[in-house]
Amino acid sequence: MRYRETFDREVRVEDVWIPTRDGTRLHARIWRPTDAQTTPVPALLEYLPYRKSDWTAPRDAQRHPWYAGHGYASVRVDLRGSGDSEGVMRDEYDETELADGVDVVNWLAEQPWCTGKVGMFGISWGGFNALQIAALRPEPLKAIVTVCSADDRYDNDVHYIGGAVLGIDMLAWAGTMLAFTARPPHPTSVGEDRWLPMWRERLDALEPYLHTWLAHQERDAYWRHGSVCEDYAAVDAAVLAVGGWADPYRDTVLRLVEHLDAPVRGLIGPWSHQYPDRGLPPGPAIGFLQETLRWWDHWLKDQPTGVMEEPLLRAWINDPVPPATSYATMPGRWVGDDTWPAPSVTWDERPLGGGTEPVIVRSPLHTGLDAGRYFPFGNATDLPPDQREEDGRSVCFDSAPLDERVEILGRPRVRLRLDSATRRAHVIARVCDVAPDGSSTLVTRGVLNLMSRHGREKAVEWEPGREEDVEFELNGTGYAFPPGHRVRVAVSDAYWPWVWPHGERGQLTVRPAESALLLPVRDPGADAARAPITFEEPEQATPLAITVDAPAEPRPERTVTHDVATGEWVLDVDPNYGGSRTYPDGLRYEESARETYRIRSGDPLSAVASSRWTIRLRREGWDAEIHTSTELRATASEFIMDSSVEARANGETVASRAWQHTIPRTSA
Repeated sequence: MRYRETFDREVRVEDVWIPTRDGTRLHARIWRPTDAQTTPVPALLEYLPYRKSDWTAPRDAQRHPWYAGHGYASVRVDLRGSGDSEGVMRDEYDETELADGVDVVNWLAEQPWCTGKVGMFGISWGGFNALQIAALRPEPLKAIVTVCSADDRYDNDVHYIGGAVLGIDMLAWAGTMLAFTARPPHPTSVGEDRWLPMWRERLDALEPYLHTWLAHQERDAYWRHGSVCEDYAAVDAAVLAVGGWADPYRDTVLRLVEHLDAPVRGLIGPWSHQYPDRGLPPGPAIGFLQETLRWWDHWLKDQPTGVMEEPLLRAWINDPVPPATSYATMPGRWVGDDTWPAPSVTWDERPLGGGTEPVIVRSPLHTGLDAGRYFPFGNATDLPPDQREEDGRSVCFDSAPLDERVEILGRPRVRLRLDSATRRAHVIARVCDVAPDGSSTLVTRGVLNLMSRHGREKAVEWEPGREEDVEFELNGTGYAFPPGHRVRVAVSDAYWPWVWPHGERGQLTVRPAESALLLPVRDPGADAARAPITFEEPEQATPLAITVDAPAEPRPERTVTHDVATGEWVLDVDPNYGGSRTYPDGLRYEESARETYRIRSGDPLSAVASSRWTIRLRREGWDAEIHTSTELRATASEFIMDSSVEARANGETVASRAWQHTIPRTSA
């Protein structure tokens, strides 16, 4: 990593209030060249709820000053009701958030230091709303860079997967957002006399998002709002879509390069849910800021950077690796395709078996404990370990040892002829690379709630005793199986805690000879005539001088325990978003979070997920503390949610709130 201390343009930073149409003001931090008043520059917007004055400050310092030094006004805005902005935050990506974003884009374009051209960028939430605001077509917005984001809020976000409740993140992310929305603004930003009334307004308006998310168990109008896949033609800004094979949102890149009418380029590396220049596992990191600068210079400054001469899709093909929960660097290579779907990729259909006898799939309910983290964040325990134990809890179909290297790129599919013993059931398929020593590396996986087999917008129960063909996509991947290894398809009907179990224990009957794995096999010689795809080394602005403290009571990131007497399995997770730290301005930020997932063998109604957060923000004369708790459990007919928030200012209680909420189970 190279750190730039000086740039061609001298940079100034200022905090400002940006007005919205209803008078609510959003707090913004702007890095821009000091001479922008006389030589205007384009503006770049990153628009998030994750608190620029503390939580994202280290990351913001890496990129916003860098863009400013290269001739842009780089702007970081807290969403309404988050960080230091006014108002309250009701949900993610709601109409107010997007309308505010349009207001911010237009305001930036009108500033005397701006040329009138605006770009948006962001990772995760910021990547989501960059896409969504682009679909609203504010005139100044000419280009976006969307990283680790989704075009489909129902089927490719943190709430549902294949029509099933995503137990691990439906609960965990709801708990995380409760902890975020309960935090106060900073007195240094909003004023000593205003921060407490603003905080009380936020706390009074709190309603756990979990209530809303579980109230919409099918893909209805709630989820279609903000899902760019509903109308790709609505986007006319140029889109650079970026993802990582270790990130759950990677399939969005493949869909965007296939369906967008607007100018688009796709980039998928080996990365986790992080910007590709941060150097967090798995690498290799790339000079991502330089790559995005080419994008901005082309679309916002009309400079010939050659960025549109790159392949439509640049993708990393992972070379085979032994299973591990973290890789500093993944071996592999870059490949390029000028169209997608690409002529270099053909479908290879592989029957699961040759016999006529059906097989029974009835997995233990704790199948899935070795799934790894849904959102790999670059931590030591994020990725799936050796899958041999998971394979033993599943029904496996193995190929013969491969005679030659087989490279795949895209979204494999599984077609199963099956019957379900119950009206509600799930089916999960994993594709693994099995080495001669028996070790099993997860390559990709997919989930289907059989209730949603005829479309995510409706719930259709199964008719036991009647076989059907079901087909579903697995997550996209770029992977090379080496000679001598086997391709394994592992099928289960449980995957806890990723998939919340239905209310009754069932089993599936699968006919292997009438079932198949469909692999998108890429010609390894397709790039023979193409110049190698390369990137510069990572470069950033000088890091923020924070001090990160070791935890007072060190604890493992991820543990699995089994009570043999009761049959209970417990997964205990520290999400490790960054820990406690002290900032150069004297702010002391303390963070502790824990997620727990419990289930007893043979009892789907024993599933319980919980999230607990403690946050403390303090500097001289100011001390704010927040404790949140969120728990989800279910009966056969309804979900039960318990949430609480306690907030204190300088030791005195500001708010103490608790909710118990129930919602009928429809398709979940």
